[in-house]
Amino acid sequence: MGTCDGRVVIVTGAARGLGRAHALAFAAEGATVVVNDLGVTREGEGGGSGPAHELVAEIEATGGTAIANGADVADWDQAQAMVAEGVDRFGRLDTLVCNAGFLRDRMLANMSEEEWDTVVRVHLKGHFAPVRHAIAHWRNRSKAGEEVDGRVVMTTSGAGLMGSIGQGNYAAAKAGIALLVVQAAAEWGRYGVRVNGVAPDARTRMTEGVIYDAEVPEDAWDDKDPANVSPLVVWLGSGDCDVTGRVFEITGGRLNACDGWQHGPVVDAGERPFAVDEIGAAVHQAIGGAPDPAPVYGA
Repeated sequence: MGTCDGRVVIVTGAARGLGRAHALAFAAEGATVVVNDLGVTREGEGGGSGPAHELVAEIEATGGTAIANGADVADWDQAQAMVAEGVDRFGRLDTLVCNAGFLRDRMLANMSEEEWDTVVRVHLKGHFAPVRHAIAHWRNRSKAGEEVDGRVVMTTSGAGLMGSIGQGNYAAAKAGIALLVVQAAAEWGRYGVRVNGVAPDARTRMTEGVIYDAEVPEDAWDDKDPANVSPLVVWLGSGDCDVTGRVFEITGGRLNACDGWQHGPVVDAGERPFAVDEIGAAVHQAIGGAPDPAPVYGA
């Protein structure tokens, strides 16, 4: 018996890196997996169905059940068709893991409109479009009187939580995803759906050359193996998960819950507005009573 026996799981961006590790881990725990991947490069170029089909074959070789799906998750209609395919083929959807993405790194002062738009599209809309169609499925089941046990796992990043020099487009999109976790969890609990997020630290195509040196031998990176992240993702996507609206950082064998924006100490001017010459002192008083922000990566 596996943690996810009988569950139907969609993993986006599943053919390589973190997504591949997640898909394999879900299959090992008894889930039926829809392996979604466009087969593009680290920069979002090219494409092909080969990597997704190769992973499906690998899962099937171990006795698991999986199908390949080539939807562009940031395309509204294709995302809808992806969810529909999982439901039509297997009768239901239980878990959606949003993981797909790519990078177009540049300092903000040099970033083009296209570099901004494409990264925000694949990450932020590439999360919203699939989950919007998934919640339609779960809401309909809930309104029909069925007990729903839906799970969504979104993928943010330390860049989205703290910022990352040279990755402003990616950081902004990932910050939006972290808030989307909180928003969706608050709105969808009534339908039996729990929503959580992960901010993984792992060596993949996306992090090589940005955080980790691609020349370092594989056996030197055991702590950064994407498979180390997958147990958390599988648990969050399982019926055992009893939390919602939270984001977790995880690397190797270490994880922590992240705390988002909070209301800081209030400086009160009394029953009147602040005067301009009072604002500076009030700002510094408010900052003095609040915790220091985490430093931006690379700053």
